[in-house]
Amino acid sequence: MGELERWNTRFGLPDYIFGTAPNEFLASKATLLVPGSRALCVADGEGRNSVWLAERGLEVVAFDLSPVGVEKARRLAEKRGVKVAFEVADVYGWRWPHAEFDLVAAIFVQFADPAMRGFMFERIVRALKPGGLLLLEGYVPKQLEYRTGGPPHVENLYTPQMLRQAFAALEILELKAYEAVLAEGTQHSGRSALVDLVARKPAGPIAFRGSGTPASRAA
Repeated sequence: MGELERWNTRFGLPDYIFGTAPNEFLASKATLLVPGSRALCVADGEGRNSVWLAERGLEVVAFDLSPVGVEKARRLAEKRGVKVAFEVADVYGWRWPHAEFDLVAAIFVQFADPAMRGFMFERIVRALKPGGLLLLEGYVPKQLEYRTGGPPHVENLYTPQMLRQAFAALEILELKAYEAVLAEGTQHSGRSALVDLVARKPAGPIAFRGSGTPASRAA
């Protein structure tokens, strides 16, 4: 089964498989949100995070591979009375504009293997405006012991060291690994091994090597 078929099947269930409440980490950063600012939700599935950000007064763009998931996200936004610019696209096919967003939310985007992850992380940095914030949460390898969510592939999981290196072009404001009990639908439920990242894009230009790894950070 291909990725598109797999996600269409998962999102084809009548319930919202990750729930309709926002991710707990994202919600905990509500004080960082500025009404009227532009936000991007990467691979937002059924829309729980993008809709919540729109409810906070942000102008939100969200994309996902699955048209089934995006249709559920549209219904959720309509039910909540907010507008989100939903798009159907995969990571490689999305338009990834430069310096357009004040906030990028990348919550459990661990379907991405290392090659896709490198491509996606570079584009996330480029999509941020100078001074823009990245809010990212994922699982660390210990999550494979809990099996309460996330991919079964260790290479898709994060470590703080890997995230620090991947986002060396950004100012790291918060980076921590910890354990917590999640209750986010049926797919993220139970004891979990997590890592959270809050990072800000500096004001100066960022140069990239051909591999997509940041070559230098502005002073």
